[in-house]
Amino acid sequence: MTEPGANTPFVAIACGGTGGHLFPGLAVAEQLTGRGCAVALLISPKEIDQQAVKSTFGMEIVTLPAVALQNHNYFSFAGSFCKSLFAARKCFRRRKPGAVLAMGGFTSAPPVWVGKGFGAKTFLHESNTVPGRANRLLARFVDGAFVGFPEAATRLKARKVTVTGTPVRVQFFSLENPVVLNSVEPARWDARPAKIADCRTALGLEPNRPTVLVVGGSQGASGINEMILSALPLLADHDWQWLHLTGEKDFGKVRAAYATRGLRAVVKPFLVEMDLALGAATAAVSRAGASSLAELAAVRLPSLLVPFPAAADNHQFHNARAFEAAGAARLLKQMSATPEKVTAALNELVENEPARVAMQTALAQRHTPRAAEQIAEIVLQAVARRQETSTTKTHACGCGCAPGRAKHVTS
Repeated sequence: MTEPGANTPFVAIACGGTGGHLFPGLAVAEQLTGRGCAVALLISPKEIDQQAVKSTFGMEIVTLPAVALQNHNYFSFAGSFCKSLFAARKCFRRRKPGAVLAMGGFTSAPPVWVGKGFGAKTFLHESNTVPGRANRLLARFVDGAFVGFPEAATRLKARKVTVTGTPVRVQFFSLENPVVLNSVEPARWDARPAKIADCRTALGLEPNRPTVLVVGGSQGASGINEMILSALPLLADHDWQWLHLTGEKDFGKVRAAYATRGLRAVVKPFLVEMDLALGAATAAVSRAGASSLAELAAVRLPSLLVPFPAAADNHQFHNARAFEAAGAARLLKQMSATPEKVTAALNELVENEPARVAMQTALAQRHTPRAAEQIAEIVLQAVARRQETSTTKTHACGCGCAPGRAKHVTS
């Protein structure tokens, strides 16, 4: 990475741990670098983080040795927290950040604490309806907070909370194509047929066959895998094809299940190019992490949401319920997801065109295309105000006083 100039704004974004934290952080980072800002991404050692940042360009990547607090791992959590403090301090000593933005999760707190010590403006973003533990703790100490759902605004005790929506990476916007059917019917949002075909072909799928995308996320893939496999006997006679992202554990089992039934399916343990996956799909079966929902809304993809039941504070259920209440998705709890219910929901999403159009219209209302841009603008404005304040405290008499100290007065 080329060393940025001394006057270039430098922003650190703590966004590691899950795709729900990482991908919105990347979206903001893209906006900041597009404005000539230097950016450091502070991520975790997890494989999803390390794979996702390989395609980034022009950003510094810093891995924090952080681990999540779970299963009473208090000692390992505390040790990794201290190590992350030192790693963040080492990064910020090389170049002092003008701002630190935390996207939530276990990588968030150390950079914010260290950043405040370096005089940086500090911010957080909460994607979910129910804020996570890290953001609830940090909210009292940051200069501002951004939220993806309006419901989260009252649950954060921050100085200032701005409802921005959840940032989505720019590649998802290229799949948008609002088409007005006529003056009476509502607008229909579909990717252009050529783009759908291109996405399917790129993934090894047939270009003209209805496609169901199945993705369980980094934590909850196994539950969705079992749910779909149990429903395959009822779905096997449909002229559909499948794109199934299984996670590493179930990859072989799921691939064998499709092959045994002679179903057209592309099965992968993981896929970085989620824009291709969503662009190829007719409908999706998905967990209800806020980042996933924002991407579904961006491409207007009808979905069956199956919240991860072990998610902290059951936040995925509340996310999914907000989408279902708006008509933007169907909600099915994992514990009650019988093969019959799964089949009925997918039949509606894939085959019922009026229902699809209504859901796409509702998804358009959940899409916030300027989220990343708005966050970047607010952060850079705060950095600029801080620099202006610092400049007014710096004299120009040539006596060598350090910047930031009281203004030298000459007679």
